[in-house]
Amino acid sequence: MCPQLHVKYIRAPEDSNSPLHPHIHTQESSEVKLRQDTRSFLAALLYQNHMVHQRNSKMKLMFTPPLFHLLLCCATQTFGVKIQSDPILSTDGIIQTELDETVSLLCLLDDDFEGQADEELVWLRNGAVVRLKEDNKKGNSSVCITPVLYEDNGATFTCHLSRNATVKASVTLNVTYRPQLSGSAEVAVEDEATLVMQCDIWANPPVSSISWTLNGKTVDLSAGGFTVTTDAFTSQLTANSVEKSFHEGTYQCTADSPIYGKHSKLFHVTVVEKTIKFPLLPIIAGLVVVCLTAFFAAFSRWKKIAKCCKGK
Repeated sequence: MCPQLHVKYIRAPEDSNSPLHPHIHTQESSEVKLRQDTRSFLAALLYQNHMVHQRNSKMKLMFTPPLFHLLLCCATQTFGVKIQSDPILSTDGIIQTELDETVSLLCLLDDDFEGQADEELVWLRNGAVVRLKEDNKKGNSSVCITPVLYEDNGATFTCHLSRNATVKASVTLNVTYRPQLSGSAEVAVEDEATLVMQCDIWANPPVSSISWTLNGKTVDLSAGGFTVTTDAFTSQLTANSVEKSFHEGTYQCTADSPIYGKHSKLFHVTVVEKTIKFPLLPIIAGLVVVCLTAFFAAFSRWKKIAKCCKGK
């Protein structure tokens, strides 16, 4: 079952005189009043200095370092949302997880919005709206990703205010998974035919190396007509014009992952004698012609017999 993150909020009593937003009700605490008084004082001080600068262009607007930092703090402090997660996200907003695991996300209002339990939140996954239950929209909202799939790698989850999409927070999933290499396969190929073996090496992070061996020895690409083709998803070993004495045996494909180590798959190759293949389509066409010829011959013969019977 998906773990949930819980945060309890105490809803503030309604007050139509809220200085924050006319349609948002909040509680007038002494801390909020002090912050507003500070902002008003700083705004007045800034305006007074600006007027002095206009009266005398040679004068420069100066602030003492403590006053400047206080003004900067008040100017950049805005209402918003934040996301908490399990597993914990990194400082750059990335959540590290693995395939088939569970990720829980909780969207919260910032401290300045903590009293606004009726604020509605919206979740997006790569820009598409995530459907939420009505009781999972206001004040705080949680989203659970379980199980984590391949498609979730690189997915960005964004939470924003319903009434203001610019007030938002985002996280991105980095899903790691091992190459899907295991077990063995039996391969039968005819003499002088083409042998093709393929390994799925799709992984995150990508594998650092891939190797092929035949009977425990590295495949010699310069002999035996071998070629290896590798991309981000597969590695394919091909041998043209197979010979029993040279190509029969046990092949092993090994991928080395920087996180999950080495993973391998075996191919037990048996070279069988070449069989004579009959051209199927020409044979079918010939049979059809023979059958039609026999039918028309019988039909013509039957007409002659019928005439003889009538003459008698």
